[in-house]
Amino acid sequence: MRAALADGEDNPLMRRRLAQRRVSKHRNGIFWYILRDAPSALLRTMVVAGLVLVMQATTSTPALAYMAYVTNEKGNSISVIDLDKLEVVKTAKVGQRPRGIVLNKEGTQIFICAGDDDTINIVDAKTLQIIGDLPSGPDPELLILSPDGKLVYLSNENDNLVTMVDIDTRKVVGEIPVGVEPEGMALSPDGKILVNTSETTNMAHLIDPQKKEIIANILVGARPRFAQFTPDGSELWVSAEVGGTISVIDPAKHEVKQKIEFAIPGLPKEAIQPIGIRISRDGKTAFVALGPANRVAVIDTATKQVTKYLLVGQRVWQLAFTPDEKYLLSTNGVSNDVSVIDVAGLKVVKSIPVGSFPWGVAVSPR
Repeated sequence: MRAALADGEDNPLMRRRLAQRRVSKHRNGIFWYILRDAPSALLRTMVVAGLVLVMQATTSTPALAYMAYVTNEKGNSISVIDLDKLEVVKTAKVGQRPRGIVLNKEGTQIFICAGDDDTINIVDAKTLQIIGDLPSGPDPELLILSPDGKLVYLSNENDNLVTMVDIDTRKVVGEIPVGVEPEGMALSPDGKILVNTSETTNMAHLIDPQKKEIIANILVGARPRFAQFTPDGSELWVSAEVGGTISVIDPAKHEVKQKIEFAIPGLPKEAIQPIGIRISRDGKTAFVALGPANRVAVIDTATKQVTKYLLVGQRVWQLAFTPDEKYLLSTNGVSNDVSVIDVAGLKVVKSIPVGSFPWGVAVSPR
């Protein structure tokens, strides 16, 4: 039979049949067809094209890794956490007393409030080098970006101002007087309401960012530190560090419609100090950092009831979800670490040592 086939190899039809039958190495689950018997360049091209399609269909795409950037207030640095490895992979020096931190939409630039330098550092997310600064006024603390990513809105604690800065021109384009010691910054999902909280005035200031003027001043609990809208924009949540509560505000009616309180067995009420707030994308669950209580409270947003307290590091301050909401990260200032919370399981899965006095955290795709 072998001799007969050999004798007929000059026959084009026979050569095509041979090419179809011959299969050699099995590599990574893909069969590689021997091309030397193909009778024409066209057939060889067709075989290669088919092989490429097979490889694309059978080769799995690796999961997207996320990187977390943590400001270390007393370390004057940022720690970079690989959230696949759950470990710090880089540390970089930045300005003095870094606190608030955000990334642009592309994840290529990091904006950091360098409070003691009275500036906003612009850091290249790849090289971790400071590539510029934005003017901020004295002691910037928290900041957010406009929906189009062109403006930075920031709180100037010592000047009692909300400052608007154009990122491209690096110039201040607006200043809005607010209450004493402004800190928290939030923006409604539609971008039409900018919010600032003033720690000493105990108010949430609702601002029209287009007109650059206050449209409402709402009295909340003592020393409000953070503000967060629900995903549908129907509620604004404001934490009160000294008051120990969350004020749930109706942003359309400009009034507090409910207050959420906390109680942890064995802890005095003054040890429970709400700071950072994050609300899940589906709007069903809120997480609140409780400062020296060393807990993150889990709240059902429909009932406004606390369903669980998660024990984290010491003096938990700010929170951030990974983009897929698999993890929630908490910065723990006194224990100098970041707690990694499994959102689905509602449990802490790891503590990651970082720099001195971690304060803010932001997460971006690698």
